[in-house]
Amino acid sequence: MNFLLENWMLLTMALASGFGLLLPVLKKGGGLDPQAMVQLMNREKAVVIDVCEPDEFARGHVIGAKNLPLAQIDEKLPQWVKNKSTPVIMVCQVGARSSRAAAAARKLGYENAHSLSGGLRAWVAAGMPTEKA
Repeated sequence: MNFLLENWMLLTMALASGFGLLLPVLKKGGGLDPQAMVQLMNREKAVVIDVCEPDEFARGHVIGAKNLPLAQIDEKLPQWVKNKSTPVIMVCQVGARSSRAAAAARKLGYENAHSLSGGLRAWVAAGMPTEKA
């Protein structure tokens, strides 16, 4: 016990560095990376839903994505994706809104709802194609 009290700064630094190493894993939050998203789109015919506002969507989006703003997910997703076992990938600019949209979709019963980790920025950074409306 004496050792811990005398070396509290070392202990604090060790805990902080451990947390720093775990932070990227915790922030990812189970979202898909761009390569995993492409595989899901190709192998399982996943539906890509861009949850950005229409003006953001018009500036650029994943090719083939449908625009459904986050505020309309609960109301319109069941009309757009009838089969709840179909993989659904939510995309936004940086990944925050898409994470919330994927959680909302799971509450609606879509067991294969995912979010693109890092959003459209990560998609573009990975060299993946986009289109403008």
